[in-house]
Amino acid sequence: MVETPPTATPAPGDLVIVTGMTGAGRSTAAKELEDLGFFVVDNLPPTLVRDVVRLVDDSRGIQQPIAAVVDVRSGAFFDSLQANRHQQVTGRPTTLLFLEAADDVLVRRQEAARRPHPLQGSGRLLDGLRRERNALADLRGDADIVLDTSAFNVNQLKDRVSQMFGTQSTTELKVTVISFGFKYGIPVDADWVADMRFLPNPHWVPELRPGNGRDPDVAEYVLSQPGAVQFLEQYLPVLQTATQGYQTEGKRFVQVAIGCTGGKHRSVAMTEVIAKRLRELGYDARPSHRDLGRE
Repeated sequence: MVETPPTATPAPGDLVIVTGMTGAGRSTAAKELEDLGFFVVDNLPPTLVRDVVRLVDDSRGIQQPIAAVVDVRSGAFFDSLQANRHQQVTGRPTTLLFLEAADDVLVRRQEAARRPHPLQGSGRLLDGLRRERNALADLRGDADIVLDTSAFNVNQLKDRVSQMFGTQSTTELKVTVISFGFKYGIPVDADWVADMRFLPNPHWVPELRPGNGRDPDVAEYVLSQPGAVQFLEQYLPVLQTATQGYQTEGKRFVQVAIGCTGGKHRSVAMTEVIAKRLRELGYDARPSHRDLGRE
């Protein structure tokens, strides 16, 4: 009798608690964690952390990473947050990320946002910051990571959070190469648009007209036309240069739109080739055909 080996229990995903000073970048950090695939809950009372983890475990599985944003408005609940962490009640690897910045930076950011500090009351903004630092002192001392964002802009903070909590699958650039027909309109979310109408149209070749750009004979016809290979050889390095810059700026999704008249022959063939070439260069690139079959 052959015994079936036991199925390995998947490791639980991370739980990241984001807290810190008002204006230090909690919202930016939360948005970046969301982009990294975390299930994000904002302004969560720490007493509910355990319940949120249980609900996510039940609905999305224990591998789903979670981020909870907790601010000074949680008040006395901070004691329960620290107790929960030390007792490891969630069963997940937990990281407490504390964001702070210099008072002058926080004042400038808060004034730019035109929002009062939650602890300011009828006093000055600096009074609210002082009360907040006092309220968070113990939590700061207990933090796994204390990050001073005084010198960071938004993109730099996002990049730092990505470095700390991202994985290769969540931080690599994802490129969608989409074919379309100009007669149906340019995709509104396209980052790059290329026009294949400079190539002869297979629509006017009777034996090719019924097919589309994914058919080998149609693709061969399109790529054999004067200028087709030259376009590929010159366009791909431009895309590489741009995508390297996108990655530096923290952009993770790029849409390259390739158009022809109807989105059936030339744009489809070129889209397939460009996506294939990008994959060969190490990109997570996928073809998509918006208007194929629309005629």
